[in-house]
Amino acid sequence: MSTTTEAPRSRRALPPLMGLTDAAADRLRALYAKGEHGKLLRIAVKTKGCSGLSYDLSWTDAAATSDEVVSDKGVTVLIDRKATLFLIGTVMDYEVKAMTAGFTFTNPNEKGRCGCGESFHV
Repeated sequence: MSTTTEAPRSRRALPPLMGLTDAAADRLRALYAKGEHGKLLRIAVKTKGCSGLSYDLSWTDAAATSDEVVSDKGVTVLIDRKATLFLIGTVMDYEVKAMTAGFTFTNPNEKGRCGCGESFHV
């Protein structure tokens, strides 16, 4: 009887769960320092809209056991563990336009968005 030993396959490194642009980090620092002092931003994905999924941002006093903690550019955000597979590799930005301002997401897992941009699908 012959046994063959194969070298273990090297695993490809996963991209970071989520990253922040400088603008998003600066905006979060400002929010954490003022009105949301002592709180953390939790990012989740909810079933909503025409395409099926929507980003859900909420403030919390502390991380739950079901949260993944992401630190980037000196800022910490929480990711609901149920949302992690939808968010791997996502970059969060903060955009200011003529009539609106807010956080936006560039998500490599998205396969499409609804016309109004409120929801997406993977």
